[in-house]
Amino acid sequence: MIFRTLVAAMTAAVVAAAIALPAQAQDVQRSITNVAGDVYRFQNKFHFSVFVVTEDGIVFGDPINADVAAWVKAEIAKRFGKPVTHMIYSHSHGDHASGGAVFADTATVIVQENAPAELDGVVPDIRFSERMSFTSGKHNFELTSLGPGHGTDMLAMVIRPENVAFIVDVVSPGRLLFKDLSGVDVAGLIEQTKKIEALDFKIITPGHSRLGKMADVVEAREYVEWLRAAVATELKAGKTVDEIVAKLDTSAYSGMIAYKAWRDLNIQGMARWLRESGEVK
Repeated sequence: MIFRTLVAAMTAAVVAAAIALPAQAQDVQRSITNVAGDVYRFQNKFHFSVFVVTEDGIVFGDPINADVAAWVKAEIAKRFGKPVTHMIYSHSHGDHASGGAVFADTATVIVQENAPAELDGVVPDIRFSERMSFTSGKHNFELTSLGPGHGTDMLAMVIRPENVAFIVDVVSPGRLLFKDLSGVDVAGLIEQTKKIEALDFKIITPGHSRLGKMADVVEAREYVEWLRAAVATELKAGKTVDEIVAKLDTSAYSGMIAYKAWRDLNIQGMARWLRESGEVK
């Protein structure tokens, strides 16, 4: 009887957790889709990355993890018959930067200079500070350091001639900030987003969420700036975090992805950052 009760409780907890997650996190799948021209996007559950088919080989973005990297490698070999010649890490966080050893035998690995000495056992071949570009076949790849904010080694990659930007975590088009902003420097995140706004591209293919355009980058920055100012005002007025969660009017953003799941967490995380950063005493 006790065992059945425990099983029932565990089952209920799993169901509740699934309901609490945004819809995209429940959509477990792997896929490869064409973004534009020779740029392809691949999905593993709610993580995304890119690869570009050039005359000289495949230029690859984040490996995500070893299982999906092996799967994509096999798909690339079957569909295009070309090796991965370059692998560009958006940043070093493990949910995007694991599994790169799958391509280490053929790929030149490029990272922003603040990346660690190894990324899941892979030692980078090239590090750059502010900007770097290289060509592969008829394609040009422009890499820009985004500075500290979400991580300290984040870069943006713009692929030409398709004018597609691969940008991870800093902007997820149409989606709220991830949960409670754990580990994120909000002021730095805003500056990272402004650097993205200064780039020239038509399509953003992010590490999470749907494809987007520059308008989505602006919307993301404006949401963070609004939330920062709104929560700071309430804290300075003497409101508790629970009171702010209960009363803050966030209806203007109710149509964004993960609103129901992460709205309260966004407020709580912003309040914590404001206190920890010293913006609100």
